[in-house]
Amino acid sequence: MSTAQEQPDPAAQVAVVLDGCAREDAVVVLAALQSSFPSDRAVDDEPVEAEGGQPTVWTATFDVSRTLGLAGPAKLSQPVTVTAQGGYRAVDRLREGLAEAFAVRVVGTAAGDQEQEARLRLENQ
Repeated sequence: MSTAQEQPDPAAQVAVVLDGCAREDAVVVLAALQSSFPSDRAVDDEPVEAEGGQPTVWTATFDVSRTLGLAGPAKLSQPVTVTAQGGYRAVDRLREGLAEAFAVRVVGTAAGDQEQEARLRLENQ
């Protein structure tokens, strides 16, 4: 019997980037995702604003190979755009998870051979 931890499936990893939004909205979006999927961020690792008024970018990677639970509806102060990059099925699963908490609209995609980048617009349901 092996005691080594099981390595995550790279095809199930989705990198998420939030920028151009308020810290409070980044907290809401990341919390909704963390309630649905395992993440490389600790649950208590809240986004922090960059000092000096510089633009802030928040990132996290989610393993969508298993669902932890379903996020309930969440409240944003304004619409948020999320960039998700990963395998086609993985990005779709992430979008489905976000749809439990927000109204989600795909506003752009860039397709690669085995991965895609999708820009998702999140609004209150």
